[in-house]
Amino acid sequence: EAHLVESGGGLVQAGGSLRLSCQASIRSLIYVHMGWFRQAPGREREGVACINDEDGRIAYADSVKGRFTISMDNAEKRAYLQMNDLQPEDTGVYYCAADGAWGPLHDHVLGLVNTNYRFDGWGQGTQVTVSS
Repeated sequence: EAHLVESGGGLVQAGGSLRLSCQASIRSLIYVHMGWFRQAPGREREGVACINDEDGRIAYADSVKGRFTISMDNAEKRAYLQMNDLQPEDTGVYYCAADGAWGPLHDHVLGLVNTNYRFDGWGQGTQVTVSS
């Protein structure tokens, strides 16, 4: 199992930017694919983006394409989420996820499946608030 520590959330005005980071501490996995989810009050959790540790493949939810960029320091197992042109609807708690398998992470981030799949690592969450 992975231990994930997130940072970088905060309060920003609409149109502003924030950068989230997630440090994964995992000893038993060769590849640590990482992704981000978010949950707004009263709404279901939704996927944001994910990145493949082995080959660099990236996937984004339609709602953030063109505004958010996910990246990863493969050696350090640290993922970043650069969020630009933030809007009030981006408000929520952002969670980092890590898994040794790419398929489940990718499919959950894109909303292709919705299960109680237990990822190898799940962060404590960081609040992002965008004011109008």
